[in-house]
Amino acid sequence: MPSRKDLANAIRALSMDAVQKANSGHPGAPMGMADIAEVLWNDFLKHNPANPQWANRDRFVLSNGHGSMLQYSLLHLSGYDVSIDDLKNFRQLHSKTPGHPEFGYTPGIETTTGPLGQGIANAVGFAIAEKALAAQFNRPGFEIVDHYTYAFLGDGCLMEGISHEVCSLAGTLGLGKLIFFYDDNGISIDGEVEGWFTDNTPKRFESYGWQVIPDVDGHDPDAVRAAIEAARANTEQPTLICCKTIIGFGSPNKQGKESCHGAPLGEDEVALARQALGWSHPPFVIPDEIYAAWNAHDRGAAAQQAWEELFAAYERAEPELAAEFKRRMAGELPADFAEKADAYIRECQAKGETVATRKASQNTLNAFGPMLPELMGGSADLAGSNLTLWSGAKGLSRDDASGNYIYYGVREFGMAAIMNGIALHGGFVPYGATFLVFMEYARNAVRMAALMKQRAIFVFTHDSIGLGEDGPTHQPVEQLASLRTTPNMNTWRPADAVESAVAWKAALERRDGPSALVFSRQGLAHQERSDAQLADIARGGYVLSDSDGTPDLILIATGSEVALAQEAAERLRAQGRAVRVVSMPSTEVFDAQPAEYKQRVLPLEVTNRIAIEAAAADFWYKYVGLDGRIIGMTTFGESAPAGELFREFGFTVENVLDVAAELLDD
Repeated sequence: MPSRKDLANAIRALSMDAVQKANSGHPGAPMGMADIAEVLWNDFLKHNPANPQWANRDRFVLSNGHGSMLQYSLLHLSGYDVSIDDLKNFRQLHSKTPGHPEFGYTPGIETTTGPLGQGIANAVGFAIAEKALAAQFNRPGFEIVDHYTYAFLGDGCLMEGISHEVCSLAGTLGLGKLIFFYDDNGISIDGEVEGWFTDNTPKRFESYGWQVIPDVDGHDPDAVRAAIEAARANTEQPTLICCKTIIGFGSPNKQGKESCHGAPLGEDEVALARQALGWSHPPFVIPDEIYAAWNAHDRGAAAQQAWEELFAAYERAEPELAAEFKRRMAGELPADFAEKADAYIRECQAKGETVATRKASQNTLNAFGPMLPELMGGSADLAGSNLTLWSGAKGLSRDDASGNYIYYGVREFGMAAIMNGIALHGGFVPYGATFLVFMEYARNAVRMAALMKQRAIFVFTHDSIGLGEDGPTHQPVEQLASLRTTPNMNTWRPADAVESAVAWKAALERRDGPSALVFSRQGLAHQERSDAQLADIARGGYVLSDSDGTPDLILIATGSEVALAQEAAERLRAQGRAVRVVSMPSTEVFDAQPAEYKQRVLPLEVTNRIAIEAAAADFWYKYVGLDGRIIGMTTFGESAPAGELFREFGFTVENVLDVAAELLDD
């Protein structure tokens, strides 16, 4: 029977071999954390390599994702569909083993990590989802939701500010099934961290309300095992296990130094490390007895079978709850949702209400929320401004996790990254809100949602210089362009209550990526539409009003500027001009339409075009061409009432008429 040392050294050997073959990567963390990983994966982690998506599996997150060969080695050794050839293709094009763990590339990878700190934020999201699902679905004798979330993290993760945001909240919420392993090796890329990181990490986490297990020898399997047992025994607090380790453990000349952090050891040093570790096997060769000791298929299958038997009994006792659990974990909306949502949209059109789109958003939540128990909302301390609370919203707390709303506090970045974890876990559709300008705080997590193609709904209100007196610090200008140029992100900026409801429906029904819903502070006029126009909103851009025949001019607008375009068009038509107004609430959705539809809305032969939007101007050249005109923002805003600002920056009928006259007279 192989020793624990042998099992851990298999990780070290595979990691240094793969990094060396790729001539790229980070061998230090995998070699340093191998002993911790071996104990966790072989003695505690509940998972089934044959079914990586089993609902009640434990979640494992490698937040220090640069050490990805640690996770790939674990997946390979324990029996996932990650072959030795996959390890040999580490960091190569289209391999299952990219440079950082990428969700969707590799079975067993729960989330994309690499941007430090976000992995632990995702882990907090996993733990919130587990606790909330358990509160909603578990019944006496039927603990169908009962799993842990484990995360590895390094000094870099703790230096990132997001770690404070999410770990503080995790303590407040009492996430007792969340267990972190801090790889306290004292080294980052620039060298010994004592020159720039002297926090008392145990005291910091104690202040958050965590259980802290300090000074664990990360190379002593018995000490690691005892720490994990103590962590699991405390179900009232999340736990931080502080593991003292040596980065690059086993490398005679590079262990404990930054030189093994982010570069291959070198052929000579790999050979010396083999000698020092007592590992006599050639590169990428693992003895059968070590594979046998690592293989998790039998115990994984047994764990899943036991759960399935429990769930079958639950299904007999609670058939409606069981059906709802399966629906939600499958990510499917209720069968009648689309029909009821469409009825509400028609109702909005008939009502014809002039209202701020942030209020229209809240009204839509009040209509859709009762149909969607999977909604998990939240706001970064701006619920009264973002209007994300709806009539059925119930706060999630330490003592009652059955709620469907998270008070995130002033934690925009943490909120967005936690939402990603909730979405990845399954069972919920998360939405979270802040002002559009503060999207910048959350930017990288919003990007990660798009990269991982997760159904996370980001609600951004106070969408333009129309915010007014708060001034340029709070008035977004470049944020819409940033969102729209993010691959796989659908951004909606609706013009009225009807478009707002359509945007919500589209975001909820989308299963292959996130959506940004961008709403106004100020009231926006209702726009009249035919049934055909109402249906075309969901296509991202459509003809809202038109003249007979081929237009002389096309006005393209979004959000609050659609009403301006409509008024200007009426004035131009009174002058005998044939003018078309195109409302384009989602440029990405419009761009995905068939060429025939796009030609019908924006005929190529009509080159006289003006785009109107109180945001960054340059984005719109793709629609108006170099010969068109853009009424947009090329500077930051100012502090003044909204009406004065719109006049100052040219968002007036008179300015649209002047620009149109210039264009049409050319």
